[in-house]
Amino acid sequence: MKSSTIKDCRVISLPKNHTKKGNITAINNSKEIPFGIKRIYYLYDVPGGEERGGHAHKELQQLIISASGSFELKIDDGEEIKSFHLNRPYEAVLMPPGLWRELINFSSGSVCLVLASHEYSETDYIRDYNEFVKYKSK
Repeated sequence: MKSSTIKDCRVISLPKNHTKKGNITAINNSKEIPFGIKRIYYLYDVPGGEERGGHAHKELQQLIISASGSFELKIDDGEEIKSFHLNRPYEAVLMPPGLWRELINFSSGSVCLVLASHEYSETDYIRDYNEFVKYKSK
């Protein structure tokens, strides 16, 4: 969605069920998040100083969670930039389409879990920042 801005991103608290044996968080299609989950992937063993992301999506929505450890999610709508520090597995950032994202400052052993609204499609990606700015201005 070309008209998305960083104001459309938000941190959501996921249900955290605590017992003396540990915690569990469950995420259900179209209940805790406003889309059905079509793809799940996770990033791990990211070497120190490396970055992930560096792209935008035209249609894909995502829920981004730090399942373990911590990292920063830097979001850019072509006019403003905002960063989220993710370090709790029961908090997530809801990402609409049409925003540039970068994942940076991964802690050792961190795991970034992503729930996506669509299956992988290379045609949905904008991988060049200048192309992204042009896309947003159309």
